[in-house]
Amino acid sequence: MQVAFGEYIRKLRTDNNLTLTQLGAKLNIDSGALSKIETGKKQLDEKVLPKLAKVFKLNLDMLKDEFFSEKIAYAICKNKCSENILLLVEEKIKYIRIKNTKQGVLKFTDK
Repeated sequence: MQVAFGEYIRKLRTDNNLTLTQLGAKLNIDSGALSKIETGKKQLDEKVLPKLAKVFKLNLDMLKDEFFSEKIAYAICKNKCSENILLLVEEKIKYIRIKNTKQGVLKFTDK
């Protein structure tokens, strides 16, 4: 996806002839908040992704990948990290998966 996630949602909405109010009702989001999400002034709550996938018949895993890749990209740019960070992230992912597989359970904590 070569557009921001909010722009993608707007395109999905307009391509399906839905108003902000109609899509907001389907996603349980206020139309004003949805407008801000579409314009990039507000972040979509990740808990909405399954509903979004269902409404537009999208693959949830693909949608998650797009959503989180944008969040990661913004964090990298905001903190002025080098692109080398992506290699480090890959290494960390492998380490975490191996560690959690050995423990038999995936354990993650929120913040």
